[in-house]
Amino acid sequence: MAAEHAEHEATRAALRAVIPRLAQLLRSIADMDAPSGVPPWTVGDVGAHLRACYLAYCSAFTHEFIDWDRLLPPGDSPLIERITEVNARAVALFGTDQRLHAGDFVAEHGEMFLQATEGLAPDTPVNVPWYGKQLVITLGTATGLVLSESLLHGLDIARGARLPWTIAPGEARLVLGRTMPAMMPLVVNTAKAQGVSIAFDLAITGGPRLAVVVDDGTATVTRDASPRRYDCRIMAAPTPFLLVSYRRMPLWKAIATGRVRAGGRKPWLGPRLAALVSSP
Repeated sequence: MAAEHAEHEATRAALRAVIPRLAQLLRSIADMDAPSGVPPWTVGDVGAHLRACYLAYCSAFTHEFIDWDRLLPPGDSPLIERITEVNARAVALFGTDQRLHAGDFVAEHGEMFLQATEGLAPDTPVNVPWYGKQLVITLGTATGLVLSESLLHGLDIARGARLPWTIAPGEARLVLGRTMPAMMPLVVNTAKAQGVSIAFDLAITGGPRLAVVVDDGTATVTRDASPRRYDCRIMAAPTPFLLVSYRRMPLWKAIATGRVRAGGRKPWLGPRLAALVSSP
């Protein structure tokens, strides 16, 4: 429990540090229509998406009004389909003036989120209707997701605006440790994983250590799992693995530069992990 609390506080500290950096990046955008690192979105689209993300996570604690009926698709579709549709609707909500002030919005709402969650336990439940009508995650996971959105979409903007942006190994470790155990099982490609049974030992340099077990269309992800027999061990540097996981770096490049390596009884299964996980 002490380790859980310490990592949660480290994630909060990392988020507190990245918020002003992200806000300044958003204020530095010269061309909102420039292509971003996530086509077909423009740099301005990514800024609008970040605005929506910060608003959504704040709303879970500040009760800021959001017209969820307008934003959320009907029914309860698979998470990837749902997020793709929610993202498209959310980005379309913000016009030019709101996009120009996305930096100020992120700075304000980032501080609101941190203040509203100050002192709350990392296992505090958080309703996240944009992921699923009944889906609840922990505050520890939610904080990691806000950090993830900030770091990765900061990179997307920087690539399009030709501005510097870094994701430090320590930041990547926190994102991977706080988000993957809860979120990876939700984004498994059930069609590709049908009939598949593979146990991966995922060892990130400096931590975390994750047991990823895919079994007939489902997956479980466990931190620091009890010893067991694995099919494949994946050893990866934290930042490259984060970028590969979110499709910001091709897997072949990470392998070619030695930053992601596979071993164990069946090392050839390593690339299967990326194929079994979907991304919006």
